[in-house]
Parts: sequence; structure tokens; C-alpha cells
Amino acid sequence: MRRRQPPAPAPVPFSPAAARAHRTALGLTVDQVADGLAAHGVRLLPGHVLGWEDGLLPPTEEQLIALARTLWCPPAHLMGAAPATLRDHRIAHELTPDQAARLLGLTLTAYLRAETTGHWTGNEDQTRLLARVLALDLPTLIRLTGRTADLEARLRQVVQGRWQAQLHPIARLVPVAPAVLEHVLATLQSEHHTPTSWGTAPPPPRPEPAPRFWRLLAEAEADGTP
Repeated sequence: MRRRQPPAPAPVPFSPAAARAHRTALGLTVDQVADGLAAHGVRLLPGHVLGWEDGLLPPTEEQLIALARTLWCPPAHLMGAAPATLRDHRIAHELTPDQAARLLGLTLTAYLRAETTGHWTGNEDQTRLLARVLALDLPTLIRLTGRTADLEARLRQVVQGRWQAQLHPIARLVPVAPAVLEHVLATLQSEHHTPTSWGTAPPPPRPEPAPRFWRLLAEAEADGTP
């Protein structure tokens, strides 16, 4: 019985034009780039470098990181677009899956599962580490860990009822200081429950609470709310 082969990894985001532009800006030939790659542990012929620049061959993760080091630029500058996935952000920080797993206190299997499924199962401390290691802002962290729908549902409950009941569940999703989160949730609920007098026109429909939540959180952190 033929054994099923594991699926090939998805191509790494890569901009051939950016790679060529960085090389020419440094005044390097493809031969010199190949020598630089070898110094970083990747041995390829100069023709392979041309294949990348012509869009004929996509580099692997290891090759992209070695190329970025050779061209003295962050890997993200060679991706052609801002990192969009957990994997993209890891590569942009020049980390292998094994290195990322060790930094986060996860098994390699658990970390790779998060990358491939978009479902994060780390605890609160590991979630904070993930944001720190990959330099993720909070909205990006929530999106990349597959928690956007859960957070939005809980924020709708905040504005419809008692915010205190959602404090701990939201704290597990959004790693910020408890005092800051309390202030933001209380403000969010109060804004959606402005009392009206008898006979006055009803207030206009309120926007979805999630965008306002992120704005309030940014304001609270900028103001140094305890």
C-alpha cells in the first residue's frame, strides 16, 4: 500500500521585483548573491537566484531568510506585501517553526497546527508571548489566532447586558491589564445605553461594538489608564 505523502508547504510570499531591486541597489551580481547565500548556509547556483528574480522559482522559507540577510533587508521587504498570516509573521522575524515553538513554550506539533488551521490553543501567557515574539498589535493577534468571531460576539453581549459577566472571557482573548479592560468595557456599555427622555426621538443606531472597542482600548493605553 502506497504511503500518503505529506502535503507540500504553501509557497512563501515573495516579490521577484523586490529581490532584484534590492540586489541592484547594493550593486551586487547574482554570483555575489549566491556567495552570500552560501555564507548563510544555502548553497545554490547563480542561475537559481535569477530564477527567483524572473519569477520562475519560489524560494523556500530558509532560502528567503538567507536571501534577506544577504541583501541586508528584513524578509518582509522581499514578500511583496505585508505579512498576512501567522506563518508570514514568523518568517518576517526570521524564525523557523521549531524556534517559534520553543520561544512560545509549545510543542512543534501544536505550533504548526496553529499555523495551518488558524486556531490558537495557547494559554494566556503563551498568547502574550506570541504577541511579543512576533510584534503583533492586538487586533492582528486576535485575527491570527482565530478569535475575532468570539470577541465580537462577547462585545455584543457587553453592550446588551452587564459588562462584568464578559470581563474574564474577554480577558482570556485580549491580553491587556485588567484595569484597562474594565474601563474600556464599562465605557463601551455606557455609550450604548444613553437614557432618553419621554417623547424625544430615539438615538441613532449604534455601530458595531468591535471597532469602538479597539478605539477605546487604544485611547486608554495612550492615556495611561491604570
